[in-house]
Amino acid sequence: MKSEKESVRLVEAGITKEVLNGAIAQFCLEIIAKHGDPAPRLCNKDPLTLKMGTYVIELFPEAKFLFMVRDGRATVHSIISRKVTITGFDLSNYRQCMTKWNQAIQTMHDQCKEIGKERCMMVYYEQLVLHPEEWMRKILHFLDIPWNDSVLHHEEFINKENGVALSKVERSSDQVIKPVNLEALSKWVDHIPEDVVRDMAEIAPMLSVLGYDPYANPPDYGKPDSYVQENTYKVQANPQMWEHKVKELLNRDENPPPKANNNNNNNEDEDDYGNNKERKT
Repeated sequence: MKSEKESVRLVEAGITKEVLNGAIAQFCLEIIAKHGDPAPRLCNKDPLTLKMGTYVIELFPEAKFLFMVRDGRATVHSIISRKVTITGFDLSNYRQCMTKWNQAIQTMHDQCKEIGKERCMMVYYEQLVLHPEEWMRKILHFLDIPWNDSVLHHEEFINKENGVALSKVERSSDQVIKPVNLEALSKWVDHIPEDVVRDMAEIAPMLSVLGYDPYANPPDYGKPDSYVQENTYKVQANPQMWEHKVKELLNRDENPPPKANNNNNNNEDEDDYGNNKERKT
């Protein structure tokens, strides 16, 4: 409560911090629990939740955070190119957006450290894409969830019962329809203004803190697992088929589906990850 005077009034009326926290927790839980199918574990995907992570832990003491870290240049390019509205971000200004990203990611990084490794796990987006099984095993272990191969094939569960429900208005839904592939990793290269690229280390020092090379264009994120590389070949070989699949699954169908190339008959979908917080009920 920002106003000390108002805080005193509430306490005198019997509305203590504990009462308020309980009410807020119940409100949040109701929203999260009711916007999907019933499940033993509830997950809230919101990239900015971790900015107030220590407070969320007060509300949900059993909560766990997955702090999804991505190269800030890729994040900002995605925000700008997809026209994702975020308070305080000027989508016409790469330099300003990189500065805002740096501020936000620093806050979340500090919050994750304060929460501790038992409750907050840092996951690098690039490494999750390059090595899905390795990192999904780490994530499920952190969340105390038994291993299941289905987590490597999310595309098979799009809009299925008890599967992955996609929003028609979510900017990244078109990515989730494809299998995990490398397309999104370096899309930002050659799209950022030269002066911003030149000053990147000063504009976004958190890049270096997180282990990214601010001067690498394109960067070397590492070598992908063979099946991720194969997924990428399949996605790139049949762009029209994937465009149709996006329209079909998001009810935007306009044209009949094009035939896939002979060598690429078992294609399906990709993933765009964000900060996930698990809440146990």
